[in-house]
Amino acid sequence: MLTDITPELEDKLMAHPTFTPEPGPFTAPRSIPVIMGPKLIRAEVPIVTGFIPAGALIPDNFVVPHRDPRTGRGYQRLPQETRINELATDLRKGRVDLPTSVLLNIRNREARRAFNDGQLNLVPFNDSGRSLGYEPKFYVVDGQHRILALKRLIEDFEEERWSKYMIPFTCMLGATEDEEMDQFYIVNSKAKSVRTDLAYELLSQRAQDPEVMESLVERGRDWQVHATNIVKQLSEESPVWRNRIRFAAMEKGDTVMPSASMVSSLKPALNSPYFKALSPDQQVSILDAYWRGIRAVLPEAFDESSEFSVQKGIGVTVLHMLLTQVIEIARSRGDGVTEPTSYANILRGALEEVEGENASGDPVKGVTFWRAAPLGAAGSYSSSAGRRVLVAKMQQRLPKISVQ
Repeated sequence: MLTDITPELEDKLMAHPTFTPEPGPFTAPRSIPVIMGPKLIRAEVPIVTGFIPAGALIPDNFVVPHRDPRTGRGYQRLPQETRINELATDLRKGRVDLPTSVLLNIRNREARRAFNDGQLNLVPFNDSGRSLGYEPKFYVVDGQHRILALKRLIEDFEEERWSKYMIPFTCMLGATEDEEMDQFYIVNSKAKSVRTDLAYELLSQRAQDPEVMESLVERGRDWQVHATNIVKQLSEESPVWRNRIRFAAMEKGDTVMPSASMVSSLKPALNSPYFKALSPDQQVSILDAYWRGIRAVLPEAFDESSEFSVQKGIGVTVLHMLLTQVIEIARSRGDGVTEPTSYANILRGALEEVEGENASGDPVKGVTFWRAAPLGAAGSYSSSAGRRVLVAKMQQRLPKISVQ
């Protein structure tokens, strides 16, 4: 006989698994198993790697050597509370794991004696009570936000539970502060950050998981997922944007607009109440009509898109900053918001009358204004302040909103 599944039971069944250690009190270990690796080539410093329970580091057995500008000592940046809070929340809700190693060091050359027979000693004396000549305190070279997030969980939530969380680590035995600094510099200066376009695409894929999407909503980043999906759909369905948007790992070819810039440009529209409330298909229909209307006014800029700024960063950003106002003008006049002619009529004056000076100091206007440098002037407005000035110039040439 089947049991009825209540909403409460369904929630429990669908809940994301979280960190669940063996029951019982936490006891800090005197030693932990590790593997000895090769020494640092330049410093001749031994390295071990393994897993250490968070409670063996927290609260008093680690030091983050923050930079002190007065003395010139230390090298770590101050922690960001936002990152700590976000990671602590994600760990508590089972959204993330911490599979990559933090990099630690036990200072004092005698620290290499901490390794013996596959074990890393965590106390300053041996089994017979004799001092080992060093204090086994861990200096955090890389990974401070992970450790501080676990510290937050131990102090503010379930101490016994989170003290048992196993942190993967690599530890230098006896490196100096200068040698720590060398490794910190290598880790943080040589690592290649993920390109923004790829990050947006991966984020969109991950957001299919409701837990990930919930996390993005909490952080106010859900618009990035919606914008990425809109940009993909535009590139496939809009004649204006087909083969014009360059996604991650794509050759430049005939493309003129990086997808990451296109995604970012949609933030103002997706934060507006009217546009945000529309379905994705409706949003794409409006954007397609909007750009068709612009093309009707400036066809040359689209026929030779690489020679103009309209479909590049400055043009797209500014025109999307105008989008919500133009939609409201169309609605107030009773014009269809999915009709290209609505936008052509509203934007014609702003597109044809905007003027500025090109690189030679010559005044340019209309379609010539939108030419790429050095012939046009739009590129001179590419800074944040410049974009605001250009938007203001174009707003002055838009029709007024009609009040019925």
